Amino acid sequence: MKVLFATGNPAKVKKYQKALEKEGIELLTIRDIPENIKIDENGTNAVENAIIKAKSYYEITQIPTIGMDNNLFLEDLPQDEQPGTHVKRIDGKELNDEEMIDYYTTLVKKHGGKLNAKWVYGMAICNKSGTYTTSWNKGNFYMVDKPCKERNPGYPLDSISIIPKYNKYSLELTEQEKEETKKQDNIEEIIHFIVQHVK
Repeated sequence: MKVLFATGNPAKVKKYQKALEKEGIELLTIRDIPENIKIDENGTNAVENAIIKAKSYYEITQIPTIGMDNNLFLEDLPQDEQPGTHVKRIDGKELNDEEMIDYYTTLVKKHGGKLNAKWVYGMAICNKSGTYTTSWNKGNFYMVDKPCKERNPGYPLDSISIIPKYNKYSLELTEQEKEETKKQDNIEEIIHFIVQHVK
């Protein structure tokens, strides 16, 4: 069956695509549909923004839709500097990958060159049966003010994120180390949640 993932970020889709294909689910993105929908992501947290995305696209396309959003929290940062729901939108401008790296390295440098960080994720599925949500956290990393040379398109902050267990940038982990850190991503639980609510 076809399911729409309400994102234009191929990195997000790639994370779940293979596992969902095994379950008979083909993921489409907003690049695969003719509709061009403008969404005001004005939720106060990741789950609310995920619901806004999922509902908006489902109402137009009538294809079961996954919405996803993530909030970033940096330890010891004052509230007015917390990225929260506006990780990519700074002062009303949508930043590209390199602009995000520049902005966050400057922010981290301003606060001593290292900041403990946490991602809070929200996911919503909207279909003819209703809307279903889930949320999860990912911590155990910190951000630094010097990016590595590697880039992960769609996930620019990986270039300034250090995994303390290995004392390496997340993009410099070996395949085995990546597999171990993936266990924190709740991939199996998320796949189960999607399969349970789109079929």
